[in-house]
Amino acid sequence: MSAPISARPPVLLIRYGEIGLKGGNRPLFERILCQNLKTALGPLPGLRTRRLRGRILVEAEIDLSPYLARAAKVFGVISVSAAEVLPLDLEVLFARAPELVAETLALDFPGTHKVPFRITVNRPNKRFPMRSQELVLALAEAVMPTQDRLEVNLKHAELNLEVDIREDQLLLFLRRLPGPAGLPVGSIGRGMCLLSGGIDSPVAAWMCMKRGMRMEFISFYSFPHIGPQSREKVIRLAESLAAWQPITKLHVVPFAAMQEAIRDHCPEPYRTVLYRRAMQRMSSMMANRRHCRALITGESLGQVASQTIHNMTVIEEASRYPVLRPLIGMDKTEVIAKAREIGTYNLSTLPAPDCCTVFQPDKPVIYGQLHEALAAEAVLDLDTLTRDAVRAAETLELAPDA
Repeated sequence: MSAPISARPPVLLIRYGEIGLKGGNRPLFERILCQNLKTALGPLPGLRTRRLRGRILVEAEIDLSPYLARAAKVFGVISVSAAEVLPLDLEVLFARAPELVAETLALDFPGTHKVPFRITVNRPNKRFPMRSQELVLALAEAVMPTQDRLEVNLKHAELNLEVDIREDQLLLFLRRLPGPAGLPVGSIGRGMCLLSGGIDSPVAAWMCMKRGMRMEFISFYSFPHIGPQSREKVIRLAESLAAWQPITKLHVVPFAAMQEAIRDHCPEPYRTVLYRRAMQRMSSMMANRRHCRALITGESLGQVASQTIHNMTVIEEASRYPVLRPLIGMDKTEVIAKAREIGTYNLSTLPAPDCCTVFQPDKPVIYGQLHEALAAEAVLDLDTLTRDAVRAAETLELAPDA
């Protein structure tokens, strides 16, 4: 008679990549990843994480299979599987493996066609009595005769039965859902992203989040020169990006007074450059308040008039912090592809004006000079305009967009 199969609910087996190269700092990155996983999965009964060698196990009092996609959106995760937990008992394994394969075939591969199949064993528990290849062959003898639709294909398997042998249990699973990789959000500090309603800045934010930076957002709202639809669009973009990190704050800064002052007192060709210098100052002030260590923009070299090397140099001079530009060498086609991949493209293409279009010059300066920009700003009360705008900022704490 077969031994009883464990009734424990399925768990999530998390694999990470780059974290494994962190040497003595690896436990810190693992702890942050564990916390981010808990936050992403929500307040589930008995939710806990356990660090294994090269893996993280997420357990709860309920079946975690429905939460697979949530875990797969956590930066630092290479892939995730919903795994059944079995005792270190070969009889139990040989009884359950054919059942699990049959259930998966019926659910995911309807019909009568042949399904390329393989078996993979990971054996970090070297005391387990069977070697990896021996166990692969024994499992094949247990599974293959029960399913005439299976055909062995080691290179191009569509169905892969995997066994992970640990010190105290076996983990059995058939699917790997890829994650975004990178580093856990919060492991590399905090940044302030200048978020517009366009395609570029959300992608830039996502790329810095992937490198472990927790992202806050600042947006500039020129009411009444642009309508509320622009503000709502930026909020929706920030909500979409909130799905990729534990906590998201958006700071909406009133920008009309600064733009009106630049329009009324500064040379028209420099308007866009001066707008962006003003944004750098306001963002720096907000970054200081929020303990951010860098500003992030969606600039790509040469894409628009303000993104020549001359103009970017003039604009960055107004910042108190390093300005990171993850998209600097990407063309628009590459940025659009990434925006589609991360789910921001459709929101970014909704019709709504950007604040930089307000009082836009007919012939913007291409090769801006710092001394000319400083001379243009000398007639403005920059300190008051900047301080008043930041003080009046509206701060929103955003949940992921459902």
